[in-house]
Amino acid sequence: MIEAIDIHKSFDDKEVLKGISTKFEKGKTNLIIGQSGSGKTVLLKSLVGLHDITSGDIRYDDNSFLSMDNASKKRLRQDIGMLFQGSALFDSLTVEENVRFPLDMFTDWNLEKKRERANFCINRVKLENANHKFPSEISGGMQKRVAIARAIALNPKYLFCDEPNSGLDPRTSIVIDELIHEITKEFDMTTIVNTHDMNSVMGIGENIIFIYEGRKLWEGTKDDIFHVQNKELEDFIFASKLFKKIKENNG
Repeated sequence: MIEAIDIHKSFDDKEVLKGISTKFEKGKTNLIIGQSGSGKTVLLKSLVGLHDITSGDIRYDDNSFLSMDNASKKRLRQDIGMLFQGSALFDSLTVEENVRFPLDMFTDWNLEKKRERANFCINRVKLENANHKFPSEISGGMQKRVAIARAIALNPKYLFCDEPNSGLDPRTSIVIDELIHEITKEFDMTTIVNTHDMNSVMGIGENIIFIYEGRKLWEGTKDDIFHVQNKELEDFIFASKLFKKIKENNG
């Protein structure tokens, strides 16, 4: 579990996060949603330690991240998997080498063991026979699956996904969502997904927080969202005719 406690974050004189408190539960896909500029990306980067917060606390399984010394933070970061918006693969490395990269960086395993783990992760995301291909030789959806395989290579306790469906077609997006959901359950991780994709919300949103102008305005599940009494969230969700129709059908 990851807990945010009264998080404030300012850049110079502009306050971007304004007292956000929430819990991201273990074994669930926890979603942060909100329009562009709402602060959801800043929140995600603050949780993972890419931004220093102005005040508040972040706790990983009851351990304060802010109170950790550098050695403890380094150990924690080895328990964190990151799925970046643009996949962030190394163009000059093969699929297998990309997946093996964190193992090369953070373990003293021999090459055979690292290859074995990389192959396990590649097969888990259903990319058999792609080991020796380069990122430029595979599709965007396949690149995203490579990035997921790399993110789970160190068997992390926590998985952060920044706009995982960015640039993907709807069908491929569903595949990526289902894969993230499956591995969250399979490895019992605390997964946090930053997204504005309502298909993701309705597909895998087990715990959802809605950020608006730096504040948490709502929290619930995908089943709760149709009964929401919050104008800003309603405007965000039902901006499309599709979701207006879904709401009408649900009562």
